This record gives sequence, structure tokens and C-alpha cells, in this order.
Amino acid sequence: MTTTLISHPADFVELCQHIRDSGLVAFDTEFVSESTYRPELGLLQFATADRTVAVDPLSVGNMSAWWEIMADDQTTVVVHGGQAEIRFCLYQIGQVPHRLYDIQIAEGFRGRSYPLSYSAIVQRVIGEKVDGSQTRTDWLRRPLSAEQLKYALEDVDHVLEIWRRQRTWLKQHNRLDWAEAEMQRMVDDLLADDSTPPWRRISGTHKLSRRDLAVVQNLAHWREEEAASRNRPARRILRDDLLIDLARRKPTTRQKALATRDMNRPEYKRRLDDIVEVIGQALQISDSDLPEKPRNRRQEASSDEQVISKLLALALSNRCAELDISQTLVANNKDLTELVRHHRLEPAKNGQPKLLKGWRAEVCGQLLLDVMEGKVSFRVAPFGSATPLIFETRASASGDK
Repeated sequence: MTTTLISHPADFVELCQHIRDSGLVAFDTEFVSESTYRPELGLLQFATADRTVAVDPLSVGNMSAWWEIMADDQTTVVVHGGQAEIRFCLYQIGQVPHRLYDIQIAEGFRGRSYPLSYSAIVQRVIGEKVDGSQTRTDWLRRPLSAEQLKYALEDVDHVLEIWRRQRTWLKQHNRLDWAEAEMQRMVDDLLADDSTPPWRRISGTHKLSRRDLAVVQNLAHWREEEAASRNRPARRILRDDLLIDLARRKPTTRQKALATRDMNRPEYKRRLDDIVEVIGQALQISDSDLPEKPRNRRQEASSDEQVISKLLALALSNRCAELDISQTLVANNKDLTELVRHHRLEPAKNGQPKLLKGWRAEVCGQLLLDVMEGKVSFRVAPFGSATPLIFETRASASGDK
């Protein structure tokens, strides 16, 4: 199979038509994100049944023809851990993929390890090894070496074969719908996150007053504008912890602002006048127009909730071992606490928890509810059993005595 680097717009247009005709493509990107407002693309890699190529976006320029393909409903795009690729599509054309398949998510439904690196999935699914020596490459530097291109192209070389084997297995085990639903959930979550106002993403705001929140809102908006105009990461303009402290102190002069630790650093001192002005504008907002306090979704679990969640974690772990599915993919401690609160409090006021929706409800939702309602018991399984515990309905458990 011939591999090439596309650097001319006409060749890129031809490649896009080839991908459209194929209807199926493996896709990956290489980018640099440490020093810019948004990650900057350094390379795009594609593989169809007939071709494996890399595209140099620095030479080609406008890449919208590809992003439109990625977002259409005709082409299946196969990725590994595709959050960055989804975000690129969203940032470039304001749309998300409609036919995305993620081999990392899929593998979580075929074994108990998740998330697995690309090299681990290649080794596990097709028994091949790939090179991992170029992970620290500056993908914006030119020219790219033959070794760099070889490494980059390996990231898509095996993807379609992995996709084929995974889909066959998932169909045979009636899990393809589960995997595809989780892939769509990933896309939906990233879309929702992108539409969330920047200030809502800052942790610790549930402890602030509404006036404090107005300062956070104004500072976060100013920080985003500064970051975009200067093409710098927002955290480099003003760290979250400093932003929160400024919201609490609400300084009205440069000197008062310097009372916040670390604000005397040169990069912050240069912007102190702007920061004080933004805080002053927030202090002028009328009480009726202040932002509402967000609901604390990360409320610390009570001691009772912690005990019950640990019991549910045992049941969940056993269920995942039984199905040979990743527990990490199914639920985390926060999800278990959410289920406990749903069960103990009034369900109508707390919404439907994640573990009682979709494929998760099928995998473990009813079991976990039954555990909390005392409808099942458990005992240690005999030595050599597939799972460490055996869960039984109370009727069958009493019949064994």
C-alpha cells in the first residue's frame, strides 16, 4: 500500500471525493495545544480500504471539505479516542459527526480494560505492534521526517480492520447497539459542553454568592475574549483559582487586586486595570439581574451514601466481571451516588439517573435497584468461579438454605 503526504489543495479535493465514494474512513489528527487558545492542527491522517495518506493542513489551507464529510450522514468515520477530532469538526464548521465509530469505546464493551491506548488495542485485537516513539513531536514544525510520517500513518493503518472485527463480535454478542449509543453520548456530551458558558465550567462556583457569580461571569467572559484575541490558552490569561479569589474579594483598585496571591506576576499585572474594570462592571449589576446559583452536582456524598455506594460498587464490579465489560465505562462513584440519591429521595425531583437510562439500565440498573430494595442477596462464589460473588433473588437464596 502506497503512503503519501498531501500538501496541495487539488490533491486534497481529490482525496475528499475518494473518501465520499468509499463511505468508510479511518481518521486521526496530530496537533499541538500547549500554547494556543485552541489546539492547532499539524497533520490529518486517513485510511480507506485502498489508500493511507496524511494531509498537511499548513500547506493545504482550507480543510472545510473534509469537516463537511465528517459531519454528513453518509460517511462512517472511525476514530480512536475521538474527542479531539469531534471538537475540531465542531470548531471548524459548527457541526458534529453523525456516523462516528470509536474503537476505544467499542473495546470497552469487549473486555474489562478502558480506556485502552491505540497500541494496546492493536495488540489485543489483531496481534500487531505499533511504534510509540513520536508522542512528543512538534507537529507544527516543518519539514516532517519520514519517521514522523510513518508513526502518524500507523495511527490509522489498522483502524478499519479493528472496526471490522469489533463490529462482528459486538453483533454476535448483541452489544453493537450499546456501543453505538455510548459513542453518540460522547458526541452529545461534547456538543453540550461547547454550548456551556465558560463561567459554568469553573469548579467551586456553587459556594459563591450571586454577586460573586456575577464577577465570575464577567471575568470568565473577558478571559475568553482575551485568550481568543491573543491566541493563548485561557488558563494563561487568568487561572481559575485566581478568578475565584478575585470574585470573593471583589477588589476595586490595582492595589487591592494585588492582595490576591500571585497577582503580582508580570503577566497578570499588565492586565490589572482591565481586571479591576471588569469587576467594577459586575458590581454595578442590579440584584434582580444577578445570575442564579448553579445546582451543586458534585455535592460530597454523605457517610450513608458512601456506604451504600460501596455496596453497589461490589454488585457492579461482579456484574461487569460476569459480562466481561469495563466497569469504568459503565459507571463511576459519582454515578453510583446519583443512583443512591434517586432511590432514597423523591425520584420525581431528581430526574432519571444515568444508570437507569439506555444500555446501562439493561446491564446493571435493575440489579442495583434490587440490591437497595433487598430483593437480592449475595454470597462468595466457590473457588474457580468466573466471578467472586453470586447474586441471587431472595427466593432462590432461601431455597438453598
